[in-house]
Amino acid sequence: MTANGKPYVLVVEDDAPVRNLITTTLESQNYKYMTSVNGGQAVMSAASGNPDIILMDLGLPDMDGVDVIRKIRTWSVAPIIVISARSDDKDKVDALDAGADDYLTKPFSVEELLARLRSTLRRIQYLTQKGDSEASVFHNGSLTIDYGAGTVYVGEQEIHLMPLEYSLLCLLAQNVGKVLTYQFILDKVWVNAIESDMSSLRVYMASLRKKIEKDSGQPQCIQTHIGIGYRMVRLN
Repeated sequence: MTANGKPYVLVVEDDAPVRNLITTTLESQNYKYMTSVNGGQAVMSAASGNPDIILMDLGLPDMDGVDVIRKIRTWSVAPIIVISARSDDKDKVDALDAGADDYLTKPFSVEELLARLRSTLRRIQYLTQKGDSEASVFHNGSLTIDYGAGTVYVGEQEIHLMPLEYSLLCLLAQNVGKVLTYQFILDKVWVNAIESDMSSLRVYMASLRKKIEKDSGQPQCIQTHIGIGYRMVRLN
């Protein structure tokens, strides 16, 4: 964090007009930032600059942004918000599986970009506070959540979850057996939810299921109640 309490942001974007829009927006809110225009620069900047948050385009001139995310994730847990023109669910899932925390589709509004930044910061602060205040362990079938350590296991294998995925899982675990409506989940996890977050919720839930379910096509732990929401089923 910088001296004014704002996060230090790495902006990875090769398109000059979009990059200028993002940096001007950050300046208007007193965020400090650095920029990279390709994947190689992004990896170097992430390693040397130690940013608090990374805004990542996927369509970079020298390598795909998903590969950049994978490289950065080998040493950094800084939240990564993808900003991309790719709008297919598969592209979103690929980015999330690689280690992204959130996904913003171009074109986007300044207000939505700032909302995503604030929401990501709140999630990180929430998880930090939660780790400090909780030391209990949750078990459900082969799933284990160690709240104190902030870790998740399926059987003996530790599962790497992004902060938003972890928040979703914890919310469902804390309400095991209850059907949580889409809006309730959005309000709790996204804090200031916007309309486009509904599609993001489906993407994140699909990604979470791939990581914790034996067969994500026939989920046993997290069930969908069509038109209503999701429920974690008590398995033991």
